[in-house]
Amino acid sequence: MSAKKAILSGNEAIARGVWEAGVKLAAAYPGTPSTEILENVKNYSDIYSEWAPNEKVALEVGIGSSIAGARTLVTMKHVGVNVAADPLFTFSYTGVNGGLILVSADDPSMHSSQNEQDNRNYGKFAKIPVIEAADSQECKDFVAIALELSEKFDTPVLYRTTTRISHSKSIVTLGERKEQPGKVGLEKNMPKYTMLPVSAKRRHPLVEERILKLKEYAETTELNRVEMADTKIGIITNGISYQYVKEALPKASVLKLGLTYPLPENKIKEFAGKVDKLLIVEEGDPFFEEQVKVMGVKVDHGKDLFPLTGELSAAFIKAQVEGATLDLKAAVADLPGRPPAFCPGCSHRGIFTILRKLKVFVSGDIGCYTLGALPPITAMHTCVCMGASISMGHGMDKAVGKNDDYSQKVVSVIGDSTFFHSGMTSLLNCIYNKSASVAMILDNRTTGMTGGQENPGSGKTLGGEDAIAADIPALVKAFGIKNVVKINPYDLKDIEDKMRAALDSDEMTVVVVEAPCVLRYRISHPAWVVDRDKCTGCKQCLKVSCNALSLEKEGDDKFVVIDPNMCAGCGVCAQVCKFDAIGEAK
Repeated sequence: MSAKKAILSGNEAIARGVWEAGVKLAAAYPGTPSTEILENVKNYSDIYSEWAPNEKVALEVGIGSSIAGARTLVTMKHVGVNVAADPLFTFSYTGVNGGLILVSADDPSMHSSQNEQDNRNYGKFAKIPVIEAADSQECKDFVAIALELSEKFDTPVLYRTTTRISHSKSIVTLGERKEQPGKVGLEKNMPKYTMLPVSAKRRHPLVEERILKLKEYAETTELNRVEMADTKIGIITNGISYQYVKEALPKASVLKLGLTYPLPENKIKEFAGKVDKLLIVEEGDPFFEEQVKVMGVKVDHGKDLFPLTGELSAAFIKAQVEGATLDLKAAVADLPGRPPAFCPGCSHRGIFTILRKLKVFVSGDIGCYTLGALPPITAMHTCVCMGASISMGHGMDKAVGKNDDYSQKVVSVIGDSTFFHSGMTSLLNCIYNKSASVAMILDNRTTGMTGGQENPGSGKTLGGEDAIAADIPALVKAFGIKNVVKINPYDLKDIEDKMRAALDSDEMTVVVVEAPCVLRYRISHPAWVVDRDKCTGCKQCLKVSCNALSLEKEGDDKFVVIDPNMCAGCGVCAQVCKFDAIGEAK
């Protein structure tokens, strides 16, 4: 009987591999390009899965599961590992009981990220192995190998993917679930799991010994393989870059690395000795290149041909190797631009329309509302990391001091999921240190930017079960903040009046905007219409940046048209029209 096959994305394949490998618990915080892993894991009833409030909590839940003996998965995007780094580095010392893999989904070219870090460096930094797959079949198969590696060497394993691996689809041969070996249960072992200095001092040498053993393993593992062909060019590569290399240079010899830390020094030297020229093709940092050069191996080309930034492509690799020139970022010709914008009916639109009008400085955060920084709204002025908006706003307020000029006043904007993630401690710091800043919590009852996942305020778990919905105004008041104001994000006058009052106050004010995400909850009202006799084509309504609105021309007349198939009937455009030209459909 032939094995079952399916066409799966890398994320779907990882989820399948997790089930087949007998994983019992999975935890994550959603973040592109990792999100779909947990969204698929939840469909396997053998695995308990949950969204955590942030990545640090997700990893700590996973560590607890591992210590209890269960095979465990934790997933996050690359910047999430920064948040989880504190427990990760100490977990490297304690080691595991049940195998644990931490998926770090990196985002070369920053399709939906604020930086482009290469998380292979975390493996070297934390002294844990790094595994990378090159297609969906490997994404599935490498899960079981990573868990076996974790248990054999008593270590967490960093399982690195990138955007193209996460979202590209290919054929996968499916297997059956194999229950994990060993017993799940709690056993007390203070010297191993309680990292007091006395215990940590004893564990550190074991970590160093583990790296030496992993280096020996790297020489023989099937994860690292040599594909000898034409010996004029030899290429060391990994992940999606391997696919590009095979397409661009099918006759070249290749050393494909699946265990990307620690590296197989002897295998690399042997491979280098068999080829005339050695190239290293890797996206991101010169992670391989630097280590190979330290080995004393001559590298003919690496980052001198293949840039540190952005994604590679088969065409670019081919051109560089052949000595041609090709712009890595060259766009497809003759395609119109499609700048990102708030969805029609989005509750953030009215908020940022008024923030722009008031000319305040907006300390921004990570979420859909980051789109408020883009033209024509252009009303967000900083964005650094999850939860930073409130902390930074407090720092700005203290630095500038009391000021009647609104352009020197700051409003910190943060979403509900980001508030639960890391904004609560920032807000507590504000009230503790007597801030007079204004914080605005945009509560749309979902994690919107990553696709509408549940969070502690949505009232549902990852599996769809009813859960307590955190009461944000009550939570804020519990911090000791007296000025807690609710506003209607679709009433521009209400927004402006209450924001002016908050900005003029000498005390900390928290503005809570409660309006569910129109896309996530499929909210729509009858479309609005434009009265052509009244419309002057002044374009004022277009400044709210709604895709349902467009400017058309007929003869010498210019007028705005509203697409009834896109309009969600929020009415924000009508409130900014000075000529009363926009109204509800009769």
